[in-house]
Amino acid sequence: MVSGKVESTTRDREPFSSLLLYRLLKWTVVSPLAHGYFRARIHGSENVPMSGPLIVVSNHASDCDPPIVAHAIGRPVAFMAKEELFKVPLLAPAIRLYGAYPVKRGTGDRGAIRAAIETIEDGWAAGVFLDGTRRPDGRLHSPKLGAALIAAKTQALLLPVSLWGTERIFADSKFPQSAPVTVRIGQPIAPPASSDRTALAKIWVANRLQAE
Repeated sequence: MVSGKVESTTRDREPFSSLLLYRLLKWTVVSPLAHGYFRARIHGSENVPMSGPLIVVSNHASDCDPPIVAHAIGRPVAFMAKEELFKVPLLAPAIRLYGAYPVKRGTGDRGAIRAAIETIEDGWAAGVFLDGTRRPDGRLHSPKLGAALIAAKTQALLLPVSLWGTERIFADSKFPQSAPVTVRIGQPIAPPASSDRTALAKIWVANRLQAE
């Protein structure tokens, strides 16, 4: 069982070395691809808290979503990744430095929630895809309450992000297509005061209304 709220030892930002890597990749790789190849338009960047505990919640359609979200947010965002990736010698330290955190297969939502809480304690903004999986049409189908539960336990703000167009990036090819992408960032949502299911559901409704 996941324990109660996180103590005040939570850091305000991610490690400095990770911030440097984020900025290096952002301006040399991600930004040119996002704005040059995918013609990305970003709305609402002024809504992003640049420090403090944060959970970025979004729809999910493509493997390109994590770097696009992190680029749009303007601060590193840590996403969960399969544990197997952390056993690859050269890949493991790189993705860990960039913020990815491992989740074991078979541990279910509880293991993912615990890993996300630890990531927030370390100063990262944690990224959570609301449906928990990719959707071919990019829309929300059955959002889970995990992000709201993490917010309740860490008292981190929830930042709603809506992605449009990423579902077309790999629609007809294994090679990424030049599809126009739009990112809309909503107003931060205060965390629920408790982990009661009713309180969590209210947060989900608020996020859903902003995403539409």
